[in-house]
Amino acid sequence: MNKTLTRSAGFWLLIVVSLAAVGVGGWMIAGQVGTMTTTLMDGTATGVEVYVGQSLVVVGAVVLGAGLVGLLLSLGLVAARTLVATPVTAAPVVEHEAPSIQDETIETVSVPRDEPALRTADAEFAEPQVDAEPQADEPQADEDQKGSSGSIATATNSSVR
Repeated sequence: MNKTLTRSAGFWLLIVVSLAAVGVGGWMIAGQVGTMTTTLMDGTATGVEVYVGQSLVVVGAVVLGAGLVGLLLSLGLVAARTLVATPVTAAPVVEHEAPSIQDETIETVSVPRDEPALRTADAEFAEPQVDAEPQADEPQADEDQKGSSGSIATATNSSVR
């Protein structure tokens, strides 16, 4: 199953939880620093507000940092997903059976060629001579065989359906 990254519930959960962690961490830091600043400037600060406030600021910074790491991780996932190529599904392979040809014999016929020893320019552009009638010793083509089997019968009977 090949799901896109934007359709993944885990990806969106990572982004939502990371944003929530950034928000909660920032709220904790801002609230405790504000309280400590106000009470220290007024001279009404107690030990609980000062010492516990510092610890809560550290906890808020850790939560804020975890949220930022989650956002960077989701950004890295997006970048990695764009670099990975999407696999292309191959077209279904349809197997065709080749028609079986039975009792086919291959005859080798040597035909003497009347070529001059050196070709001239006129001989290169001359049209080849074609026999009007097939020779008597050539096999005739079956009516069922219309494909290309490489035989002489296919070359002489070239109607293709």
